[in-house]
Amino acid sequence: MRVLVLGVALCLTMAGAALACTSVMVGKKATADGSVMVSYTCDGWYDARLDIRHGGKHKKGEMVPVYKNVCYQTKPNTPLVKVGEIPQVEETYTYFHLGYPIMNEKSVVMGEYTWLGREENECQKGWFMIEELQSFALQRAATAREAIGIMGELAEKYGYGDGGEALTVGDKDEIWLFEITGPGPLWTPESGKPGAVWAAVRCPDDSYAMGSNRSRIAEIDFDDKDNYMYSSNVKSFAEEQGWWKEGEPFVFHKLYNPQPYGSPYYQQRREWRAYNLLSPSVKLAEDAAEHYPLFQKPDKPVTPQDLMALCRDVLEGTRFDMTKGLDAGPFGSPTRYALTKDQKPEGRKDNDWNRTINIFRCFYSFIGQVRDTLPEPLAAVAWLGYDQPITTCYVPVYAGTQKVPDTYMNADPKKFDTNSTWWAFNFTANWADLRFNAMIEDIRAEQKRLEGKFFAEQADFEKKAAELYKKDPKKASEMITKHVDGYMEEVHKDWWALAWNLVSKYWDGYETTQEKQTVLGYPTDWLKAVGFGDHDAEPKK
Repeated sequence: MRVLVLGVALCLTMAGAALACTSVMVGKKATADGSVMVSYTCDGWYDARLDIRHGGKHKKGEMVPVYKNVCYQTKPNTPLVKVGEIPQVEETYTYFHLGYPIMNEKSVVMGEYTWLGREENECQKGWFMIEELQSFALQRAATAREAIGIMGELAEKYGYGDGGEALTVGDKDEIWLFEITGPGPLWTPESGKPGAVWAAVRCPDDSYAMGSNRSRIAEIDFDDKDNYMYSSNVKSFAEEQGWWKEGEPFVFHKLYNPQPYGSPYYQQRREWRAYNLLSPSVKLAEDAAEHYPLFQKPDKPVTPQDLMALCRDVLEGTRFDMTKGLDAGPFGSPTRYALTKDQKPEGRKDNDWNRTINIFRCFYSFIGQVRDTLPEPLAAVAWLGYDQPITTCYVPVYAGTQKVPDTYMNADPKKFDTNSTWWAFNFTANWADLRFNAMIEDIRAEQKRLEGKFFAEQADFEKKAAELYKKDPKKASEMITKHVDGYMEEVHKDWWALAWNLVSKYWDGYETTQEKQTVLGYPTDWLKAVGFGDHDAEPKK
């Protein structure tokens, strides 16, 4: 995800704090139930309020504002800035708004990740940031292709003012990777030139792909209009800059993102891990800093639970396991807080902690599951989880949901609030870090209980709701909303109960239950590693 100030130099100095996301997309023939799927982790302080913004009919000549800083609206010193107005369309669709919007009523779903790109592409005069492109596309598009066309057209006309960004855009039938960057600092609306450079590639139905903060689109086949889309200037801009000339392979990521930000493996390790988990038979080299092939076929059909596990991954069972070693502390915590360059040891200024798919500063994540066998209000379901995936609980939100509990709209990180579901998860995650290896077992048990219930009841609920939809769409919508509302209320109540149970169970180094109190102490290997007892040794003469 983008940092607040653009510029590669700044990105490299702040790599440890870069607010960066991960997204996976899966074609319909690569999934267990024939659905198109996407996963997304929103890894930084972004607006986590789930706001259902309803569409409708609009009058001819109506204008609609365009803003910057939309995604930061719970963060201090990030005012909403209106940059202009554009003509409204005749009809807009209901969509699900967070810092980075995720879904609309037409079953279009979106994930996101940042790659920033070259300074030569930066353009402060551009109106559109990536989250506003998402908002407008989800209000106006009924398919993934249509969404990409709308975003490209708006960005080219009004200018793209963000760093390099990527979206995984899916619908009932297909899923695409869309990547976009700016037109350069000299662009103006009056120049007559496109205000953005972008490209998109369709994921094969039998494959999946993932991205994590570097451009992933490789060579573009300009003759294949079915599987590629791109701006009219995608070649000419690179040629004008001297990055490419006719006759050479046109590899998008090498031209527009030749030096990804962060340490050498900041992106690569997450890419490797996703392919390692979903396609272990491929045996990709774990230390290859170069790009892996974008598309892979999974070893077995992918399920929503597989993508949940992927979002929760902290490299356990590999030599990079974040729950092992002195840096995991005595209790195996995968949390590694951000570092400034001044805090890093000499000779390690450009290094960072391993970057895992799960990260403590994630504000929300979701798994989108889109089926072509169900009516529109049920076709898409976003399995939404607050805070970091490893300690969250995913709850299903259907495209036909009309409202959600206030606890899911109450997500202000500046003020602790037990009436906030986001705070239930954030508090639990932070408390768990005090004794991670013990408390994570309690958390996983609750995840298994609640998510297991939701999945077990999914097919029966969808069947009943689909049958009701044939008779009375309005009543079906009410049924869906009540179903989602009930699950959300249950998660809110049960997760706060879990949080307070962890507080009463784990304190002062003990595990306390109604039956007994147990000394947990420290692992022996850790005590040896930190020199336990050395202070009792006789001093050297």
